[in-house]
Amino acid sequence: MAFQTTRACAKRRLAVIFLAQTCAGSMAFAQAQPAPLANPADPVAALVSQLDLEKYKATIKGLTQFGDRRQGTERNRKALDWIEAQLKSYGCSNTERLQYQYTEPAKRTPAAPQPARAGGPAGQGGSTLFGQRAPTGVNTDPMAQPDERLRALNAEPTPVGTSLRENVYCTKVGSSRPDEMYIVGAHMDGIGWGEAANDDGSGTALVMELARIFSQPGVATERSIRFVLWNNEETGLQGASAYVAQRKDLQGIESPKGSGLYPEPKWLGMIQHDMMLFDHGMPVAQVDAKGKTVFAPPKAQRAEADVNIEYQSSSKYADGAAALAWAFRAANDKYASHYPAAVGFHMTNTDSTPFMDWVPAISLRENERGMQIGAGWNPHWHQPTDLYSAFSDQDFLLGLNAAQTTLAAVAQLSGAKLKP
Repeated sequence: MAFQTTRACAKRRLAVIFLAQTCAGSMAFAQAQPAPLANPADPVAALVSQLDLEKYKATIKGLTQFGDRRQGTERNRKALDWIEAQLKSYGCSNTERLQYQYTEPAKRTPAAPQPARAGGPAGQGGSTLFGQRAPTGVNTDPMAQPDERLRALNAEPTPVGTSLRENVYCTKVGSSRPDEMYIVGAHMDGIGWGEAANDDGSGTALVMELARIFSQPGVATERSIRFVLWNNEETGLQGASAYVAQRKDLQGIESPKGSGLYPEPKWLGMIQHDMMLFDHGMPVAQVDAKGKTVFAPPKAQRAEADVNIEYQSSSKYADGAAALAWAFRAANDKYASHYPAAVGFHMTNTDSTPFMDWVPAISLRENERGMQIGAGWNPHWHQPTDLYSAFSDQDFLLGLNAAQTTLAAVAQLSGAKLKP
């Protein structure tokens, strides 16, 4: 079900039709065992039931063995190799790498302050910052990491100059429409001298878990799904931008002619995932270990935590992206087990941004990127405290609910079926 439209009225009509169709289905959760799967009345529920909290946590833990996975370093390359090996072990064996050259830029001058405006100061992506805020930034001090082992693991700096980078991906080929696909992505690089467990081990593990489930024997989809792990998100989305530049003109072309093979199926939608674990709420006044009053989010996951689905209202495909976002919200209502989803229109600073003027694109996060993460709602963001041990099962459960949301929505969009 593509969202490719040329006129605003057609886009709105398509959105209404699509939402009416995606709201059909049952809430039954089949307790299917790992592949081969039976053929229940609701294949989407059967696929969602394959998600497991301990498996999701184990994948995040596996990524943390490579430290912060900073782009251009040996630990980043080892993480890419590990991810590719995992994808192959799941049965998503047609793995590929997209190569591009990256030049480390000169240090940027601080941005000019935003002019005053009604309604509060401006956040990124068109958002507004409300309420109490906490400081944000990127830790560049190795001594801020008290764990000597982790400090040594993260010691290699990004190389100066221009050098090769890679994205790794694999594809679930559609059975009847292999020339069309949905892209499901996350970035695998991190910064800050921690383990990048949340940013973005949580998003990377989510995409890998979906690749595992869709690659099981007996699972078929009408349309193709590409699972992509981007590099260089933390430096300015260069990995995703390179993919768009190299692949956008190859969409839907059969190669070789008559082979039935489509190296780059036509893009129907791009779904990006970033930090997924931490939604503890707005910063509040607290007393730190030195007796000083500071502002930081509460320490426990809040009961009203949610999965934030965002699109960018200024993009060329804003109407299609909005319909896609609401389809994900509908999938969350039907198939997520613990946490609801919310839709916003200020998508920013994420690997779906390079796609948003070519195809409907959305991103999923723990919080809204501009209004909330940009206001200090996650104290581990780009910090040495972004460690696996910093998060509770309630935190990991939020990430699992995001996985349930995406899996259910993509299963519906791609026409997933189970074979006996």
